[in-house]
Amino acid sequence: MRFEIIGGSFPAANVILNAGETVITQSGAMAWEDADIEMSTNAEGGLLKSLGRMFSGASLMFVRHTARRDDSHITFSASFPGTIREFEIDADHEYYAQKSAFLVADDTVVVDATVNSNFWAGLLGGEGFVLQKFTGEGSVLAEIDGSVVEMELAPGEQIKVETGHVALFEGTVTYDVESVKGFKNIFFGGQGLFLTTLTGPGKVWLQTLTAQDMAEKLIPYIPHSSGSSVNVSSGKSSD
Repeated sequence: MRFEIIGGSFPAANVILNAGETVITQSGAMAWEDADIEMSTNAEGGLLKSLGRMFSGASLMFVRHTARRDDSHITFSASFPGTIREFEIDADHEYYAQKSAFLVADDTVVVDATVNSNFWAGLLGGEGFVLQKFTGEGSVLAEIDGSVVEMELAPGEQIKVETGHVALFEGTVTYDVESVKGFKNIFFGGQGLFLTTLTGPGKVWLQTLTAQDMAEKLIPYIPHSSGSSVNVSSGKSSD
């Protein structure tokens, strides 16, 4: 898959396909395309796998885009300000990713959902409960919110991360969710009840921005009734 990233902080991936080449994406990701690209929509892997992907933040149905001539262009836009990164998938390299990370991939890549092995901690931990899993062979383009920080963990090396800041990690990395210890830490630390623990060996990609944090920052500027409006510059609302 050939591509170029455009759009700066609000990125999109412009993918160039040869005749007969196919990429897969989720519903609604395509922004624009050449007229000679064919589109087909189906439930990859059957109903159960489709439902699992839906809980991981992907759409119920996958869309296949196939070029009918060489140098056909199709553009996929990210859903959030940030970064688009390419990851190469093969038998020795599989990846786990945050919800809604998947943007587009070669049709030889398999996108599935996986559940955190620590069921209750994962469930209460929020975003870390269900992850996307990339296997198969080929390239996948993934969305990372904000800027990306890449780290390589040595065997046994650990880092603790606020769950929403985990973007992707290699399949060799052990992932778990643990509770924050201490009464004051829980109620006044501002980090929530759970943190993600990543244990090496392997690479991890962290993101500097989360959709939840941005939403919380915007809440004070959202009108609370149909009869009021918000003056963003002053922070005051008026009727």
